[in-house]
Amino acid sequence: MRRLFQAGPGLAVFVLALATSACHEDSDAAPHIVGIGAEFMTQQAPPPSIDRSMFGDARGPHLPYAEVSRTAGRWPFYWTRAVYSGYGRRGFFGGGGSWAVDFPKSDQQFMIVLKRLVRLNGYDWENPVSLADPNLRKFPLIYMLEVGGMDMTEAEVEGLRGFMDAGGFVIVDDFWGPREWDVFEYNMRRVYPDRPIVDVGLDHPIYTAYYTIDRVEQVPAIGNTYQRTECWGCFPEVKGMYDDDGRLMMMINFNTDLGDAWEWAESPQYPLELSTYAYEMGANMIVYAMSH
Repeated sequence: MRRLFQAGPGLAVFVLALATSACHEDSDAAPHIVGIGAEFMTQQAPPPSIDRSMFGDARGPHLPYAEVSRTAGRWPFYWTRAVYSGYGRRGFFGGGGSWAVDFPKSDQQFMIVLKRLVRLNGYDWENPVSLADPNLRKFPLIYMLEVGGMDMTEAEVEGLRGFMDAGGFVIVDDFWGPREWDVFEYNMRRVYPDRPIVDVGLDHPIYTAYYTIDRVEQVPAIGNTYQRTECWGCFPEVKGMYDDDGRLMMMINFNTDLGDAWEWAESPQYPLELSTYAYEMGANMIVYAMSH
């Protein structure tokens, strides 16, 4: 893996422990948060109305979830996690579902490092949005993980289809093995019955959108770093879905867990080469999605 820039994710992750020391949970939580995702590559300073000196760390205000919709548009970019119905290891906001695995630490740390790598002007914190929320289209990109536990409602199916038809880009991550693939594919066939899911080879421009990536790595959860996998006999694959004009509108990271590398990049237990790869893939997917 050859990087295009001198400073890479391997350097940025060392600031995570300090930068996240002031993280906290908000008591006023709601599952649907809205905002406006636009002008991704702007490098302007935060609006002068934000007084960063009043906060416990260098990041901007961690707004109560109920207030984010009232401040929509303050930041040009939000790292947005898709909220969908289903089942899984962990729920959030009082409900069950696999969508909330690694939430919110993975999202927060991803934004800390990404803002140092890409220099985007984005909201520093997590931003979960339901697939059934009409405001989903205000965001250009959503992140959807653990889709082996997905069981979308009809409203969520319609919301995801409308989002992608409108030009939205979807990043899928962290699901393993044939059973979980079957669950994911079943749900995608409800969205697009006839649209094929195909391999995204290393010749695709997404692999050179910001960093040059010349191989696909299998990124494990932190508890599986010794054997480097969560599924014996499973090999990492990158697949995608294209629209009728040949635009890549969904990138599917299968048999790998980029989000866990984002979440645990500051841990001495986590292999630096894998967290570096995960952050480089994340940067490439976002830069490609926001520039195509």
